Amino acid sequence: PGPPSPRAAGAAAAPPAGALSQPASSSKWVRLNVGGTYFVSTRQTLCREPKSFLCRLCCQDGPELGSDKDETGAYLIDRDPTYFGPILNYLRHGKLIINKELAEEGVLEEAEFYNIASLVRLVKERIRDNENRTSQGPVKHVYRVLQCQEEELTQMVSTMSDGWKFEQLISIGSSYNYGNEDQAEFLCVVSRELNNSTNGIVKEPSEKAKV
Repeated sequence: PGPPSPRAAGAAAAPPAGALSQPASSSKWVRLNVGGTYFVSTRQTLCREPKSFLCRLCCQDGPELGSDKDETGAYLIDRDPTYFGPILNYLRHGKLIINKELAEEGVLEEAEFYNIASLVRLVKERIRDNENRTSQGPVKHVYRVLQCQEEELTQMVSTMSDGWKFEQLISIGSSYNYGNEDQAEFLCVVSRELNNSTNGIVKEPSEKAKV
């Protein structure tokens, strides 16, 4: 018999359909369609939180959560894609990064939906810290001027407490006579932050600070 035709040889060498592609379940990369926006990540990233929605969706064998896929094979998730970026980035590197134009409450809502407990705690802490800073308002200072003699200066500065700190020293000469010797006189300017308030009521400095 003659040699096989090129077409027959090519047909014999062709691999069976699907031999070059891995099953979707074993692929390293996962494609997500979140509210019409596509995100691509690895299964390792999505499995960082074993109890999260994303891990249950596409990382476990025999996933507990059923989800439709679009025509590209991406998992369909009906959530706001705007707030999904911080969620995915947290799973990637473990840091909470929120752009200024995003509301922290929106990120918190998504973190709770995806059941990422550690991220929920971080966002709540940031919201609480921001609320505390807002309630305190801008930092204000209170200033006081203390008059003392030269020999009292070192002791006075070294014993300042309750948040008072030295600002400026002004010499006013030695016009005051104490006993038989003239003593140099100074004005010492001190200050402290006026942030010790509770429910908007400013507490008076302690008696020690007044002295």
